[in-house]
Amino acid sequence: MLAFASTDAAGNLLYTTVTTFILYYYTDVFGLSVAAAGTVLLAARILDAFDAPVWGFIIDHTHTRWGQSRPYFLWMAFPFAIFFILMFLSPNLSATGKFWWAMITYLLFGISYTGVGTPISSILPNLSNDSDERIKLNSVRMIGGNIGFLITATFTLSFVAFFGGGSDVAGWRNTAIVLAVAGFALLMFAFFDTREVNTATQKSIPIMDSIRAAKSNWPWFILVVAFIFYWLGNSSRTSVLVYYTQYNLGVKGFASVLNALVMFQMVGMVLIPFMVKKFSKTHVLMFGLCLAAVGQIMIFFTGKSLIALGIAWSIASVGTGISVSMPFAMLSDTVDYGEWKNGIRASGFLTAIGSSFAIKMGSGLGGWAPSMIMANAGYKAGAAQTAASLGAIKFCISFLPAIFFVIGAAIMFFYARYEKQETGIRATLAEKRGELAED
Repeated sequence: MLAFASTDAAGNLLYTTVTTFILYYYTDVFGLSVAAAGTVLLAARILDAFDAPVWGFIIDHTHTRWGQSRPYFLWMAFPFAIFFILMFLSPNLSATGKFWWAMITYLLFGISYTGVGTPISSILPNLSNDSDERIKLNSVRMIGGNIGFLITATFTLSFVAFFGGGSDVAGWRNTAIVLAVAGFALLMFAFFDTREVNTATQKSIPIMDSIRAAKSNWPWFILVVAFIFYWLGNSSRTSVLVYYTQYNLGVKGFASVLNALVMFQMVGMVLIPFMVKKFSKTHVLMFGLCLAAVGQIMIFFTGKSLIALGIAWSIASVGTGISVSMPFAMLSDTVDYGEWKNGIRASGFLTAIGSSFAIKMGSGLGGWAPSMIMANAGYKAGAAQTAASLGAIKFCISFLPAIFFVIGAAIMFFYARYEKQETGIRATLAEKRGELAED
C-alpha cells in the first residue's frame, strides 16, 4: 500500500508543480506573453492527450516477469525526471525560441508523465479483484498523491526563493532538480515493492481487441467525460491562484497557504470508504463535484478576507478530494464491465483513456481557458492590472471551475444504472477466472 501510494506521490510532486505554476512561470519568469503561454498549454496538451491510448496499447502488449504495468515505474522514472528539469531551465533565447522550447519540453514532459501515470491507474485492477480493497488502495494512493501535492504546492515558492539566491531563473531551475530527484526515488520504491495478480489474464492483446473492450462500455464513456470536466474545473482554479493572490489580494505568498489547505482533500479521501458503504459510488462522486462547485462560488463573495477565502478554498478542496479519487477506483469497475461485455480485459487502454487522457485533455483546456479570458481582458505580466483584468482573474478562480464541476456532476447522473450491475458482473468474472485457473 505504501509503495502504491508512492507512485502518486511522485507523479504529483512533479505534475502538480507544472499544473499549479507553469502558466505563472511562463509569463512572469520565462518571459512568454500570456496568450503565447496559453497556446503552449492548449496545443501541447491536446497533442499529448492522444498519446494516452498509445501507452494503453503498449501496456496491454506488455508481458514480463514483473507484470504489465509495474515495469514502467522503472523504465519511465528517468525520462520523467529529466524532461521536468528541462522545462524549468530558462535558456536565454529569442521570443520565438522560448515559445518552441516551452512547447517541445512541455510536450515531452507530458508524454513521459503518461508513461508514468497510465501504469499507476492500469495496475489497480491487477492489484486486487476485490472492489472494497481497490477503493482502499486507491484512497491510500490518493493520500500519497496529496502528500506530493502538499510538498510542491505549499513549498515550491519558498524553494525557489531559497535555491535562487535572488534569481527566479536559478531558483526555478534548482527547485526542479531537487523535486525531480525525489520523484525518481519514489518511483524506484514503487517498482520494487508492488506486485500484480491476475497474471493468468495478462496476455498481449491485439490493438483492435483493446479498442473493442470499449465497445458499448457506457459506464466507461460516462466516467471519462465526467472526469474531463473535473480536471477542467480543477486546472482552471489552480492555474490562476497565484495571479489572484498577487494581483487581486496583493498578498502573493498567500497562494502557498491556500495550496497547503488543499490538504483538506484528504478529509474527502478518508471519508470515501465510509461514504460508499451508505451511498452509491455514483452519488458520492456527484456530491464531491457539487461540494467543490459550492466552495468555488463562495470564493467570489469573500472579498479581501483571507480567512473567508481560506474557508471557501478548504470546502472546495474537500469536494475535489472526493471528486479526484472516485473515478480512479471506478475505472477498475469499467475494466471489469468491458471484460464481461466483450470478453476482453484491456486494463491498459481503458485506464489510459480514463485517467491520462482525461487528465491531460481537461488540464490543457482548463489551463488554456483562463489564459484566453485573461488575455482578452488585457492582462499584462508584472504590471498594475485594470479592473477588467482583475475581474477576469476573479471569475476564473470562482465561477469558471464551478461551472465545470456542475457539468461533471450532471453527466454522472447517467452512471447509476450501470453501478447496480457490478455485483453480478464480478461474480460472473470470478467464476470464469476459476474455470481458466482449472484449465
